[in-house]
Order: sequence, then structure tokens, then C-alpha cells
Amino acid sequence: MELIVFLLVFLPVTESVKHSLTYFLTTSSGLQTFPEFEAFLAFDGVQVGHCDSISKRAEPRQDWMKKLNEDKPENVDWHTNRCTAIHQFSKAITEKIQQHFNQTGGVHFFQELSSCERDDKTGEVGGYQQYGYDGETFILLDLKNQRWVYTEQAVTFKPMWDQHNALLNDNIKFLTGDCIQWLNMYLEYGKSSLQRKVRPSVSVLQKSPSSPVSCHATGFYPDRATMFWRKDGQELHEDVDHGEILPNHDGTFQMTVDLMNISSVKLEDWRRYDCVFNLPGVDDIITKLEKTVIRTNLGSWRRAELDFS
Repeated sequence: MELIVFLLVFLPVTESVKHSLTYFLTTSSGLQTFPEFEAFLAFDGVQVGHCDSISKRAEPRQDWMKKLNEDKPENVDWHTNRCTAIHQFSKAITEKIQQHFNQTGGVHFFQELSSCERDDKTGEVGGYQQYGYDGETFILLDLKNQRWVYTEQAVTFKPMWDQHNALLNDNIKFLTGDCIQWLNMYLEYGKSSLQRKVRPSVSVLQKSPSSPVSCHATGFYPDRATMFWRKDGQELHEDVDHGEILPNHDGTFQMTVDLMNISSVKLEDWRRYDCVFNLPGVDDIITKLEKTVIRTNLGSWRRAELDFS
């Protein structure tokens, strides 16, 4: 969650910041070139760990995780053991589901998404867990009411799943116990890296004179950023297409916001438009809409890129 500071009657009011630790687990059958089991660990949306049925070892994905593992080797051992145990459990469940639905072949996937979170301001902890099969939500854990919720697809599988009566309590204990402990430890070790602010380069792009004008920001961190088009200083909500925030290979992020129907705007009115990139804690990056800064497919391009050195 982004941190926004308002001056109200000379008193600072801050929005709560939530941190999360999320496990993405996939078990597959019928694939020869894909690991039978693969797990990813993400802290605040950033991948920090990985394990699969080939390596059979929890591996760090961030430098600060390597330091943590050196100081606390039990972190590697715990996640490696958990990786092996969940692999065997997920494999057995996948086989039972296939038998239940009389599936004798083909490619199938059983997935688990488990996440715990902590509110920095209130100290409140929470979490969620859901299982999926072949791309559809299958069974969910209602943590508040401590019960399973079955989708229509999984209703007939309920008697078989209920046989694992200890699983419910184990998962509740994990989400509110071990998961929170690891989350607090990761926050301690990864704070300097995860809470850094990296400003992006911003470009204005257009494929052809009749195409939308795109405001593209890349290289920013963290992903809690917003970007929008304005006209005469007012944010536009119509004729604007907001793209998703996407990861870059180096751990930073990128995003694009398109200004549609620009071909109907008179050239002398272009100066009334600008693109605003906002990253909490740093100054806004404002890029004016001008012909001289637009990169196009026609060759006469000039990048609207800022120097942040």
C-alpha cells in the first residue's frame, strides 16, 4: 500500500502500509518439459525465492535473501522441507481429483495460492488461501470463519477433501504463525532494498499520426505507482486506456497509459495535455505533449527522457 501524507490542521495523517508474503505453488501432470512441481515465493509482490521438483532446494532470488540464508540457514531448510512435503501432498491430491473426475490422461494442473499480510499501523494480521484445478478456483479457505468454501466444481469432491481434517487447522496455523514470522524477518532484511525509490525514464510514443499517444514509464520501483493524462491540469478519465504495471527483468517495473482519439485534437491544443507519473515519496514527473518529444515509427523521434543523476 502506498504511503500518502496529507497536511490537515497541521497534523500528518498516514495511510496504513500492508506487507505480504505469498506462496505460488503449481503441480502438473502430463507434461514432459515442465517441472512436476514448482513454487515461487513473493514478498510485497517481488519474487524472493524459488523451488521445484528438479532442484529440490529452496533458492533465493534477491541478494538480501542470500544474506538472510547465510545468517539463518534454517530459512533454507524450512522452505526446502516444505517444498518437498507440499510437492508430495499436491501430487497425491492431483491424482485423487483425476480419479474422482474419471480423467485418465491429458495435461492437468493443481495450484495453491497462500498469502499472509500484516498492517504496519494496526499490527493486524490476516491472509487467504485458495486451491485451483485446471485454471479454475476449486477450494478456498475462509480464514475469518475457519472453514473451507467449495466452488461448484469442487462440491462433489468435498467428502474426499474433508477427510484431511487436520489440513484446515494446519493451514490456519501456518497463515497466522510461521508465515507472519517469516514476513517479519524478510521485512527486517529486505527493508533497504524493498523500500527504495527508483524513478523511471518516461517516453511519449505514437506508432502513427492516427494512433493513440502512449505515455510509457520504465525502470521504476516499487510498483505502487500511478500514471495518468491531464488536460488543463485536470485528470482525464475518458478516452484514456490504463495498461497494467509489468515487471522488468531487473526487478523494476514499467507501465503505459494511452491517450485515445488524439488525432481529433487540434495541434495547437496539444500543449494543454501532459502526462503525470506519480511515485509516493518522490516528485511527480510531468511530460508535456509536444510533437518534438514524441517517438514514432516514422523516424523523426526524440525521447522524452529525464536525467535523474
